[in-house]
Amino acid sequence: MTDTTETQDLVITRVFDAPPELVYRAFTDPDQLAAWFGPAGWSVPRATVSVEARVGGHQRFTMVNDADPSMTSAVDATFTELVENELLVGTQRVDVGAGEITMALRLEFHDEEGRTRLVLRQGPFSPGTESGAREGWGSSFGKLDALLAR
Repeated sequence: MTDTTETQDLVITRVFDAPPELVYRAFTDPDQLAAWFGPAGWSVPRATVSVEARVGGHQRFTMVNDADPSMTSAVDATFTELVENELLVGTQRVDVGAGEITMALRLEFHDEEGRTRLVLRQGPFSPGTESGAREGWGSSFGKLDALLAR
C-alpha cells in the first residue's frame, strides 16, 4: 500500500537590500509587520497584530481580504528559538477558513555585506498547497522590499 499523504516543506531564499537588523525588525515590530505582511489583495490591520519577541513569546495577526473583509486568516505563532537579528523559529497555527493547520516556521537572517539573505522554511504542506504559499510569500516580500526602501 502506498502512502498518498506525503508532505513537503517550503524553502525560500531571498536577498533583501537592507541589513539583518532591519529585516528582522520587520518580522518582530507590530507596526512594520502590519505594513507589509500578506499577499497582494490582503492586508493586516494593525489592531490585530501582537508580537512578543522572546522564547515562549508570540506573533499574532489576522490577514483580511481587501475585496471581501469577511474573508480572514488568523495566524497565532509561538517562538521556540530566537536569536535577535539572526533567527526566529516557531510553531504557527493558521486559520485557513476550512479549519486550522499547524506548521513549523524557521527564519534565518544572514548578513551579506550589509544586505540580508533570508532563508525561510515552513511546513509541512500537503501536496499542491506549497505553491500557493510560495506565491503568497513572494508577494508579501515585494511589499517588504518597498518598506525597507523607505
